[in-house]
Amino acid sequence: MSLPDSECTTGGLIRSKAAADPERVVVVKDDFRLTYGEAERRSARIARGLLASGIGKGTRVGILLPNGPDWVLAWLAVTRIGALAVPLNTFYQARELGFVLRHADVHTLLTAARFLNNDYLERLEKAAPELARQGVGPLRLPSLPFLREVRIWESETGDERAWALGGATALEGLADATPAIDDAMLAEVEREVRPADPMLVIYSSGSTADPKGAVHTHGTVLRHGHNLNQLRDLTAEDRIYSPMPFFWVGGLTFTLVSALHLGARLYCQDVFDPGRTLELIERERITLVAGWPHFGKAMAEHPSFRERDLSSIRAGNLYDLLPEAMRPKDPELRSNSLGMTETCGPHTFDRMEGDLPEKLRGSFGRAVAGVQHKIVDPETGETLGPGEFGEICVRGYPVMQGLYKVEREEAFDADGYYHTGDAGFFDAEGHLFFKSRLGEMIKTGGANVAPREIELVLATFPEILAAHVVGVPHSDRGENVAAAVVLREGATLDRDALHARLKAELSAYKLPRHTFFVSAAEIPMTDSGKLDRRKLREALAKKVSES
Repeated sequence: MSLPDSECTTGGLIRSKAAADPERVVVVKDDFRLTYGEAERRSARIARGLLASGIGKGTRVGILLPNGPDWVLAWLAVTRIGALAVPLNTFYQARELGFVLRHADVHTLLTAARFLNNDYLERLEKAAPELARQGVGPLRLPSLPFLREVRIWESETGDERAWALGGATALEGLADATPAIDDAMLAEVEREVRPADPMLVIYSSGSTADPKGAVHTHGTVLRHGHNLNQLRDLTAEDRIYSPMPFFWVGGLTFTLVSALHLGARLYCQDVFDPGRTLELIERERITLVAGWPHFGKAMAEHPSFRERDLSSIRAGNLYDLLPEAMRPKDPELRSNSLGMTETCGPHTFDRMEGDLPEKLRGSFGRAVAGVQHKIVDPETGETLGPGEFGEICVRGYPVMQGLYKVEREEAFDADGYYHTGDAGFFDAEGHLFFKSRLGEMIKTGGANVAPREIELVLATFPEILAAHVVGVPHSDRGENVAAAVVLREGATLDRDALHARLKAELSAYKLPRHTFFVSAAEIPMTDSGKLDRRKLREALAKKVSES
């Protein structure tokens, strides 16, 4: 908690780091290396352009860009003037994108024209069909009533739309063409951005179909990244590879903000490819590798793995890539942490080196300093003691200010605790043992997936009578999404066709990896006529093991 207030806003942090070592590289992507000095200068010019375009404190600005220097510049520019960044998932399909843009009241969207196979301009026109008929000028869209501008970060031939404006270059040009918004004016604006001010609205899947927007302040995001660094084996000289996206808290707080505080160098790629990533790690002498376990396994199984010189790697949680002497014989005896979007990342952490004692097998660390927990009976709300299983509740400085458009009394209990929906217990020494989620959320490859969201999309298919979605265990991903589908009498639908239709509606990580066509009689129900998800999960897990 020792980070000074002067570095508890993004503007204060980047100015401080740029003054200390302007040539130090922060983020690398392909041949683009962004230094602290460049990050400060360019984000300041873009920020001045945003001010000149009418963006100000409290304005919601969406960022739909892949990991890399551009994302960092956009985030710094937006937040250093007190506007709220709304990081947008690059996997979003039209329906999902439209929901978040509307729910977050986004005023201005900074977007790539396309990324990989995603055409975001076309996707926006699907999300808001009236957009295609919109001419030049401020947008007026009934489906997105607060959206006034869409700015293409970098335009290419063929990206032109009457309703789209220029992005980074145009904003910098606007700054230079508007004398009233000079560096002195920017400095005055930044003086009124305080640690208590909201920095971002960040979305993750909720326990129902709709994503939830957690509101975090400058102080929360920057202090938590700094404080977590004190619990990690991370130095200014580290070169970090992590595919964790910046639009989720794991990529933002635990990766990007952590690197910014230390001056460690962060490497980004547009897409994870085991062979190319191994080449990057070898060529750039990466020292720390972090991400979800299946990334490490994919690289370890690549044909070129044994030929690569990975001797520079000294730390990380992709155990398959660590030197053999550092790999755990049993991953259940290595330290872990538990966190969520609403807590800006980990709220428990364990910095123990090497293997844990057997009594701490599968534990998730102790409370981060400044965080308080309680375990309650999910039925009665009664606070439970050490060793008693119940719902994990949390409060403290890294906990969100609230859920966007949700009254505070609905999000927190009378004592200010957020009820996480996770279940477990603390032992007498304060070690957390996380056991399960009380709700139906599926955790797959580090991402949260709400089954109901997929079920609602499947319900729109005319061939389907009923569809139920659960998570089934997977050794590397934690869980895989599995669907049990009941077809209408006489209807036909194969897995490939179903998958292709879902792909147009849902992000890739939400797509079922296992789809089973079953009869209505095979769907387990409770005595009260409700779906028995536990039994369905067991039945589908058995089908997966037998297939």
